[in-house]
Amino acid sequence: MQPSRGFGTHSHDNMEIISYVLEGTLEHRDSLGIGSIIRAGDVQRITAGTGVTHSEFNPSATEPLHFLQIWITPDEHSLKPGYEQRAFTRAELRDTLRLIGAKDGPDGAVTIHQDVKVFASRLDAGTSITHKLSLGRHAWIQLMDGELKVNDLSLSTGDGAGASDEAELRLHAETDSHFLLFDLA
Repeated sequence: MQPSRGFGTHSHDNMEIISYVLEGTLEHRDSLGIGSIIRAGDVQRITAGTGVTHSEFNPSATEPLHFLQIWITPDEHSLKPGYEQRAFTRAELRDTLRLIGAKDGPDGAVTIHQDVKVFASRLDAGTSITHKLSLGRHAWIQLMDGELKVNDLSLSTGDGAGASDEAELRLHAETDSHFLLFDLA
């Protein structure tokens, strides 16, 4: 998002909205009375539920904003609207899969009202990790930066890939890589 730009006040309902800031700063205001600043490494979850209005802006006059916004249908209709924000340092994401969002918000992750686990990772070049998928689960990998090999598939910056009917995902960073992994029902 360009400096001093954004989205004016608008409404949502019955949606889990997760924002993950990659660079820059996101200013948030909503009908719950929350005003916040979300920085690189921060994760924000809005439960729109019965309805919420909000606005999002890049408050910087000079710096661009780059963030991902993920929309997940909740497992229950008409939930009470809610808000959560957590900060995750680069060190917490380094060479591991760090849980940043999940049902019931374990281990400091934001709570997502759905059977999903969202992991963030920053793998150093040459590093490999494995993620096991339970029977009947699916995965989505979104690569924000780097070159990543997922099983036998090569991904580059901006690529995404889905997986079903895989017992495990073998993730190998060809270069320093930053990605999200979604473990889905």
